[in-house]
Amino acid sequence: MNSSRGVDRATIVTLTMNPALDVTTGADVVRPTDKIRCAETRYDPGGGGINVARVARVLGASVAAVSPLGGPAGERVAELVRRAGVPLRQVDIAEPTRESFTVDEFSTGRQYRFVLRGPHLCSSERAQCLQELRDAAGSAEFVVASGSLPPGVPSDFYQLVADVCWELGALLILDTSGNGLAGVARGVFLLKPSLRELRDYVGRPLQTEIEQVAAARELVERGVTQAVVVSLGADGALLVTPTVSQRFAAVPARGVSGVGAGDAMVAGITVGLSRAWSLSESTRLGIAAGTAMLATPGTATPTRAEIERIFDLVGAPADVAVPVTSGSVDR
Repeated sequence: MNSSRGVDRATIVTLTMNPALDVTTGADVVRPTDKIRCAETRYDPGGGGINVARVARVLGASVAAVSPLGGPAGERVAELVRRAGVPLRQVDIAEPTRESFTVDEFSTGRQYRFVLRGPHLCSSERAQCLQELRDAAGSAEFVVASGSLPPGVPSDFYQLVADVCWELGALLILDTSGNGLAGVARGVFLLKPSLRELRDYVGRPLQTEIEQVAAARELVERGVTQAVVVSLGADGALLVTPTVSQRFAAVPARGVSGVGAGDAMVAGITVGLSRAWSLSESTRLGIAAGTAMLATPGTATPTRAEIERIFDLVGAPADVAVPVTSGSVDR
């Protein structure tokens, strides 16, 4: 079942439980019933952690990926990941890897995204994923678990991942939503929800910046995580720790595709931390990477030069005036 293929020890290890073969194309007009004649098709390896690993690799980080993969789509994903220069620990699974389909409508600039359900993972496949993670992350400094959980994976799976990281002494950066986020109670170093994901988690609209910071700090005070970065799309990002609340403005950019921008942001943050940068500076690198990703087709990765160019444009954060509690963040 398992196929571990020569993965060197890496500083950053990513876990993608619900990868996808990302298929991107375009058409002049998208309308019901009629046949839609599409333009050239692009194929990319997709899924949160895989996208993180590819962008981290572009930034020069030592990174490896762990992911369950099955069927022809899974083999295509594995091939594309390795072609990107990312060492891969592949867990072979019985059911096929999903595909995600994106259509850009040229006449309007709209983007239509169709995300299929993932494969059902049995208990032995889930256990093998955890074992591969344990083996890959034995000397890693950071583990990034990113993306949704596929059918058959219990909602507390990411808590098991957090426990593995705690045992190994690796810092866990988590980017997930829904049941996967709700099932985590402790052990995360940095949580990166979108504003929508944070709203869903706390069950409140979070209309003001102060409410958003307070919701993020709830997660910190409950011991779920040591820090939170909330991605706000065109409004930038919020960094919240026990003692700091900072707002980062977005960098204006012309977007080609929003697919993978959040993953690129996580990659930038993680790479910054791996360079021993502060959380604030690492968040700036995350914003730069996410912004650069917006300008690429499909989930193609931006260049390191482009990310560094945009990094110079990311302004210093502004403090958010909210009450703080005592505590500290290790890094």
